[in-house]
Amino acid sequence: MEVRVQREEFDVGAELAAHRPVGAGAGAEVHFVGNVRDLNDGDEVRVMELEHYPGMTERELERVAGEAGERWEVLDSLVIHRYGVLHPGDRIVLVSVWSPHRGDAFDACRYIIDALKTTAPFWKKETLPDGGHRWVAPGQETGEPVS
Repeated sequence: MEVRVQREEFDVGAELAAHRPVGAGAGAEVHFVGNVRDLNDGDEVRVMELEHYPGMTERELERVAGEAGERWEVLDSLVIHRYGVLHPGDRIVLVSVWSPHRGDAFDACRYIIDALKTTAPFWKKETLPDGGHRWVAPGQETGEPVS
């Protein structure tokens, strides 16, 4: 399991190639890439600023990924989440799960991304076209409870 919180952009292909378990029985791999949207709640978004609590954020992401590994048969996982100033279309998160079976991989990946959206200590502020700002409540994007 690897968790990283970083300001820098990431290359999905390079990350997957570097992290992919070899010969470990990984019959399935599921990947989720989240991007900054240009629309949220009916309004255009010009910029998304993400802040986090260093140390606490990584521990929470590790806890969530570990919990997914306890609930489903997971061989390995990778979670990368960015912070700082991001623009529409920028990659913001990568969640990858490797498992012997696709059902476990899908379920664990969804669990991690949903928990990340609701429990990880990130604060998101959107800048709108008129120059105004608004904070995005945790989980506001998903509208779904974490199971």
